[in-house]
Amino acid sequence: MRVQPAAWDDEDVRRLTAAQQAELRERYDGAGEPGTRPSAADVEVVLVARDASGAALACGALRSLGEGVAEVKRMYVVPTARGRGLSRAVLAGLEAAARERGWTTLRLETGPRQPEAIALYESAGYRAIGAFGAYVGAPDAEGSLFYERVLDPA
Repeated sequence: MRVQPAAWDDEDVRRLTAAQQAELRERYDGAGEPGTRPSAADVEVVLVARDASGAALACGALRSLGEGVAEVKRMYVVPTARGRGLSRAVLAGLEAAARERGWTTLRLETGPRQPEAIALYESAGYRAIGAFGAYVGAPDAEGSLFYERVLDPA
């Protein structure tokens, strides 16, 4: 397995992020994601985990929030590849990319019906925080969980 950069509009990234959004709508009774949707204009880092054959199995992205802070977006692993450490590898890659850009803090939004995501982030050193950025006061973010990790220097 290898984790490598990709473009936001890459065909594999679009497929993985569409699957991620479909799974979230299913878990949250059809509700869409809260906050501002990521786009090619604001996502600066996209990583894809591929198996030996080149098949895209997982992804994650970072969107700059300014002043050394970025948001983790679209973390996803295809169901057949779960439990193999891909999410941890993608998250580690995102953290390394953040450090390379001088970003010192990563934040994210997740939800209570995503226990796997919560376990990943908490085990990786992310701590619960209040809403940030576009999520503050947003009705569609009620019930969301927010996390932050201050990165160790490279």
